[in-house]
Order: sequence, then C-alpha cells, then structure tokens
Amino acid sequence: MTQFAKALPIRAVREPDAEPVANPAMFFRRWLANPLQMGSIVPSSAALCSRIVRHTRREPDEFVLELGAGTGVISAALLGGGVPPERLCVVEIVPDMARHLRGVLPGVTVIEGDARELAHLVPRDWLGRIGTVVCGIPLVLLAKPMQRRFIDAIEAVAPGRGFLHYSYCATSPLPARAHGLTAKREAWTPLNFPPASVWRYTPATGAARG
Repeated sequence: MTQFAKALPIRAVREPDAEPVANPAMFFRRWLANPLQMGSIVPSSAALCSRIVRHTRREPDEFVLELGAGTGVISAALLGGGVPPERLCVVEIVPDMARHLRGVLPGVTVIEGDARELAHLVPRDWLGRIGTVVCGIPLVLLAKPMQRRFIDAIEAVAPGRGFLHYSYCATSPLPARAHGLTAKREAWTPLNFPPASVWRYTPATGAARG
C-alpha cells in the first residue's frame, strides 16, 4: 500500500487567474448559515493538511475520496502530495462551495450531494477501488443514528478500508466501539486553529486493508 510520506506545499493545479483555493470569507459565511455542516469557522491550516496527506494511502490504480471538501484546501494538499487530479473525488453538499471547487480543482471529480448517499454518487467503476476516504464532516455533532448512516455510506464504497477523520475534539469524536470500529489517533497539531487531530477508523471485524 502506497503511503504519502511527505506533504508537499499546499497548492492546486489551476489557471493563474483562478480564485484562491482558501476562501475564508466564503467559509465563514457558510459556517454562519449552517454550523452543523462545518467543523470550524476557518479553513484547515497547512499543518493539519500536511498530516492528512501523510496518512493518506493509495495504490497507483486507486482513488482518494474526500467528504465535506469545503473550499478545497485539503483537496489541494492531496494534489500537491501526489494524488493525480483524475484520482481524486470530492463531495460537497453546499452548492456555492461545489461551484468554487470546480473552479479551483480542474481535473478533479467534484460531486455536489449528500455524503450519506455515496453509493449513488460515486462513479460505479470507483466502488471498491478507493484507497482512502478523508472525512471532514463534523460527525461529533450528529446523533449516533446519523453517524451510522455516514459510516455505512463509506463502507458501501470502500469496504473494509475505514476512513480518516479530522476533528477538533480532545478525544475520539466518534464512539468507535459502539459503531464496531477501532480508533487510532494518527496525528495531532496544535498549529491548527482550533488544534486538530487526525483519526483513523477501521472496522473492528473483518479485514481492513492497509
């Protein structure tokens, strides 16, 4: 399993006159409109992005799926870390953010939709060929049944793989045992605002590849 051992500078492959990837004003407006869809009031820092890239695993013929891509800061870091645009798929439920992502991430598959419906959103030839799912949706704010829907949706498209989840909680943002998962904090960065952790959740039963 290939793992990106070093995060390159955060950048997106885009035209010189394209709007910036990190758009704090847009991000803050969406947070004000619906805090439950956004885990923070500002985009993720370079420190957090580098840790996510470091723990992203993908074979050359596999894909990376990002849920809740926001303004695309982490997406750009994944591209900078070596994920080819055609091997990256991002899902964003907010229409204006999805439009923004299409503008700043050329070549990347941008899906506007609800991540709970992944099996119907992700291209069929990607199913079972996703190396890592990166989840930026603030699952800690959701009731357990709703958390379960997201977990089941991920399992449907990336069976046995589990997912990376970045969070601003001091402890695991998910009750892993209650969901039949094992939890491992892969990284923590005090340089993010607020300080953030990267967790890896994998199925407690069955073989999780990687």
